[in-house]
Amino acid sequence: MNVENVIKTNIKIPLHKRTIIHLSLIMNKIDEQVSTCLKPFEISIQQYNVLSILRGQKGNPANLSTINERMVSKMSNTTRLVDKLILKGYVNRTVCKQNRRKVEIRITESGLNILKDLDGILFETEKKILGNFNETELHKLNILLNKF
Repeated sequence: MNVENVIKTNIKIPLHKRTIIHLSLIMNKIDEQVSTCLKPFEISIQQYNVLSILRGQKGNPANLSTINERMVSKMSNTTRLVDKLILKGYVNRTVCKQNRRKVEIRITESGLNILKDLDGILFETEKKILGNFNETELHKLNILLNKF
């Protein structure tokens, strides 16, 4: 059910509540389209996020807390995500030689390669999602969203 359908039912919904519902519906629709794009690669949105964070490390290791801080979804179980990516061969985890309590996580060549494959596909998906907006509207939307 979208906001317009709720409005058509003549139910009086306060503007702030209608706005929150609308934002939630849009977020779910975006997640659905991105998930569909990633599905053939057997990668979740959260796993993609971890890989992107590790690619941004430019070869330097990251620890779980660093990854967790940078995650888009703070509700993710980072340890579980890393474990799944290890099984896929996209990241590796080692114990730091200088500090055995410190665990270092790095993206592998396979992880970098899957990101290269996904970059173009995600770019097109994002363009499609935002296809009804021109550049000026996107700038305005980002200004409004920054108010959060």
